[in-house]
Amino acid sequence: MRDALFYLDRDSDLNLQTQIRQKLVDGITSGAFPPNTRLPSSRKLAQQLNVSRNTVVAVYQELVADGYIVSRQRSGIFVGDALPDSKVAGRVTDEVDKTAQLLVWRNRIKHERISESEAHDLPNWSNYPFPFIDGKFDASLFPLAEWREASKLALSVAAVEEWSTGSVDADDAMLVHEIRTKFLTRRGIQAGPDEVLVTLGTQNSLYLISQLLADRTTTVGIEEPGNFRLRRLLEDRGARIRPQPVDENGLRVDRGLAGCDWVYVTPSHQVPTAVAMPGKRRRALVAAAAKHDFLIVEDDYECELNYDARPEPAIHSMDADGRVIYVAELAKVLAPGLRLGFIVANAALIRQARNLRRTLSSSPPLNNQRVAAYFLSLGYYDAMMMRLSKVLRRRRLELRDALSNMRGVPLRISPEVGGTTYWVKAPKQFNVDYFVQEAAQHGVLLEPVAQYYSNTQRAENCFRMGVTSIPQDRIVRGVKRLVELIRYLVRGQVEHLDSAAGVWLRGSDLLQAMSGATVYYEEVYGTLCTIELHPDGSMSGRMSSDSNDCDEGTWRVEGDRFLRRWNRWNYATESAYYIVLDDERIKYFNEDRQIVDSARIELAD
Repeated sequence: MRDALFYLDRDSDLNLQTQIRQKLVDGITSGAFPPNTRLPSSRKLAQQLNVSRNTVVAVYQELVADGYIVSRQRSGIFVGDALPDSKVAGRVTDEVDKTAQLLVWRNRIKHERISESEAHDLPNWSNYPFPFIDGKFDASLFPLAEWREASKLALSVAAVEEWSTGSVDADDAMLVHEIRTKFLTRRGIQAGPDEVLVTLGTQNSLYLISQLLADRTTTVGIEEPGNFRLRRLLEDRGARIRPQPVDENGLRVDRGLAGCDWVYVTPSHQVPTAVAMPGKRRRALVAAAAKHDFLIVEDDYECELNYDARPEPAIHSMDADGRVIYVAELAKVLAPGLRLGFIVANAALIRQARNLRRTLSSSPPLNNQRVAAYFLSLGYYDAMMMRLSKVLRRRRLELRDALSNMRGVPLRISPEVGGTTYWVKAPKQFNVDYFVQEAAQHGVLLEPVAQYYSNTQRAENCFRMGVTSIPQDRIVRGVKRLVELIRYLVRGQVEHLDSAAGVWLRGSDLLQAMSGATVYYEEVYGTLCTIELHPDGSMSGRMSSDSNDCDEGTWRVEGDRFLRRWNRWNYATESAYYIVLDDERIKYFNEDRQIVDSARIELAD
C-alpha cells in the first residue's frame, strides 16, 4: 500500500476524525480498498496523516463495530469481507442509442412542465455580487448555534424514542402544540390540535388545498398580480381562474368576487407588490365571503416582518363561520434545510388533507419537526425573528434610500409597510425584461414580474428587488452599478439637456433662480420632501410623512452647475446637476446631460 493512503483538508468544517472515517468508508465502498486488504496500523496511519494516534484508533474502533474492517490478532487491520457486494460487474449494454431512447419517450410524458427562468431560481445566485432577489437568505442570517442546540435536543435518547415511533400520518405533537401556542396566538388564531396540519411549506399546503377544493366546476378568485405557482396548480386542476385586481390596499373587495367558490389572498404582504391589507378591508372580505358563500384561503406571507405599525390580526381570527383556510410557514431563512409550513382549517378539511398527504409522502420528517419544536419552545424562533426584523428593516431602508438618491431614470417603489421587497415601477418606454437580463450580466440579480400576471400583456413595467440575499454593505454599491447601467441603456431615449423643454439656467441666472427658492420633491416611495434653498447658501429639508426626518445642508453654483450636499441625506455626498426651468417645474440633468429627476419649484419673490 502507498505511504500516503489519502490526504486531509485542514481547512474543512469537518473535524479530522470525521474526515478519516469518510475517506476510509469511501475507499472501502468504492472498491479502492478491496475485501481483506490490509490497512496501516493506527500508529503508521497517524504518522502518515500527521494526526494523533488516538484519533485514528477511535476511527478504527468505530469501523470495526460497524463491520467495515476487522482486527485480526497478531496480523493487523483488514478490510472486512462481510459487506454486501452490490456492484454489477461491467455494463450490460456497451452502446447507448440516444435516438432510440428519444423515440421510446416521445409522447409518453402526458404533462410537460416548462422550466421557470427566474433569477431567484439560479442555483449559483450567491456567486453574484449583488443578488437583489427574494426568497434566498445569505448565510449570516441563519441562527447556527441555536439550531445546533435544538438539533442536539431532538436527537436525545428520549426524544428519538418519541418521534421515531410515531404514526406515518401523525405530526409531531410537540410541534403542533408550539405552533398553536406560540405562532397562531400572535395572529389572533385559536385552533385545536385536529385543526392543524404540518406541511412541507406553503407551496405544499397550496397543492393539497388545490387538490381537495378545485376541479373543472370550481371558480377561484386570485390576486392580479399574484402567486403564479398557485395559478399553475389551478390550471392543472382545470379550475376557472378569475383574476381580481390589487391596489394600494391589496385585493379589491367588490362585485368581482361574486360567483367564486374560493378566493386566495396574501393580506400581510401581498405577493408580489408587498402592499398590506388594512383591517377594514379584511373585515369587508370576510363579510363578502358570507354574503356570496365563498371560502377564503389566507396565505399569511411574511406576517412577522412588519416594521412600522402594529400588525393586523389574521383574517382567520375574524372568521366566525369557519370559511377561512389559513396557510403559513416558518421563516424562509430556515429553508431549504428545513421547509415546514402548516394549514389551519376546519377539522373536516384537515382530516381529508391528512389522508391526501398520506398518498403523497406521509408527514414531513418527524425528526425535523421535533427540531423545529425545540427551536420554538426555547424562544429561539422569536429571538431570530426580532433580529431578522431589525437586520432586514435596515437593509430595506438602505435600498429605499439608495434608489431615491441614485436614480438614472424616474422610478417609483411600493409604500413602506414592511416585508423584504420593493416593487419598482419604471417609465413606460423602459424595456424591463431586457434590463433584467443585462443587469445579471453586470452582477446584479433582479426579478422580472410578468409571470405574476395571468395575462403578461397587462403586466406593469416593473421589476422586483429584495434584501434577504444581499448584505447591507453591498446594497449602495449594487444600486450604483444598476444606475450606471440604466443611464447607459436609456441614452438617446430620455430628455437631453441640449434639447430639453424649458429654459436652461446658467451662471448668474441659475444663482438668482435658486436663491430663496422652495422645491417640492417626491421621493421614490411617494413621500413629499420640502427643500428650502436659503440665500446664504444653506438649505433645509423635511419629509412630510415624518416631522422628525429633517436635514440641513449647503448649496452653491459653480459655473453652470448647481451643487448641493446634505449633512445626512444622500449619504452626505455632494451632487452636481444642470438645471432647466420649465414653467413651475425644475428638471435635474446629470453629468451626461440626461434627465434624472424633476420637481415642483416656487421661486422667491
